[in-house]
Amino acid sequence: MKGHWTKYVLTGAVIALLAGCSSRPTDRGQQYIDGKLDQPLALVNQPNAKGRPVNGKDFSDQVRQIQYAATGLFGRNTGTYSAVENWLLAGGDTRQLRQFGINAYQMEGTDNYGNVQFTGYYTPVVEARYTRQGEFQYPIYRMPPRKRGQKLPSRASIYSGALSDNYVVAYSNSLIDNFMMDVQGSGYVDFGDGQPLSFFGYGGKNGWAYHSIGKELIDRGEVKREDMSMQAIRQWAQEHSPQEVRSLLETNASFVFFKPENFAPVRGASAVPLIAKASVASDRSIIPAGTVLLAEVPQLNAKGKFNGQYEMRLMVALDVGGAIKGQHFDIYQGIGPDAAHLAGFYNHYGRVWVLKSAPGSGQTLFSNVQSGNNGSMLLGSN
Repeated sequence: MKGHWTKYVLTGAVIALLAGCSSRPTDRGQQYIDGKLDQPLALVNQPNAKGRPVNGKDFSDQVRQIQYAATGLFGRNTGTYSAVENWLLAGGDTRQLRQFGINAYQMEGTDNYGNVQFTGYYTPVVEARYTRQGEFQYPIYRMPPRKRGQKLPSRASIYSGALSDNYVVAYSNSLIDNFMMDVQGSGYVDFGDGQPLSFFGYGGKNGWAYHSIGKELIDRGEVKREDMSMQAIRQWAQEHSPQEVRSLLETNASFVFFKPENFAPVRGASAVPLIAKASVASDRSIIPAGTVLLAEVPQLNAKGKFNGQYEMRLMVALDVGGAIKGQHFDIYQGIGPDAAHLAGFYNHYGRVWVLKSAPGSGQTLFSNVQSGNNGSMLLGSN
């Protein structure tokens, strides 16, 4: 998601933030009800699922965004999009997919029993000012010149003033907010002047290896492994001094720089504006861009625990992420604190069916689908 399309969000960010923070999951929506599946995508007559999609309008809005922003991608999938929208207009009954010319392929999941991993990502909004003043003391930097093969200063060095003020693009009122935007890879900045929010797109990295501050807190014994989340990290930061927070963040030498732009929609790696909870990041070796997914998503309570309920959602694979491998999707949750709240909790399991318009059930779904669970070791999903 780096490179030419600098408006892209960096997905898998919450996974990176909390990497190494999960043992084998329990009570996260694992269902284990469909028997063992022997291939990554298995054609089924109809999904073994109850209920209808709850986000038909959002799905249609996402399809329109694809149509306007990526005509080639839309053209390659228009048959499926049209068939799914017709099915939705008729009520969206999973028992009637074949009547609308739609094949459903169930994903084997991280365990070969259909349990696909769901995580979440979001776009933060940071309060900032153009100059250092009052509480706004924490610099946000644009990318400085970097010689090929050389690292830029580490996070600790940057915090100590290693970069010239000429590279400062804003001053925020929260070092932890800067860090969260750093981990997400992009965000909106509110300069408090009544103007539209500025989009700070990904501008580059300093070249140092990433270290999880979530794992750091667990290793120190300051947060229990089972309680780790973005909310837990923020709470820890609120309960400790600015010096202690800075010291924790400095254990991660990696640092992200930003490119300010005029107000712009959040776009995924397919250059398509993203609709919250109707788009996901996927492993392109298994799920190509533009693919339609019918997902049975576990629901969480206010504390981020699985409440025993699921809801059906239609989503499109429009993004990628370094931590998104194998039978694993990162659901885009939207913009701001409510989205952050959900994204910070999600590391749960549900079932997913790939939907495809069907001239013939014997056809190969995707020519590049590989066997095996490439993502089974992520976040303790083994």
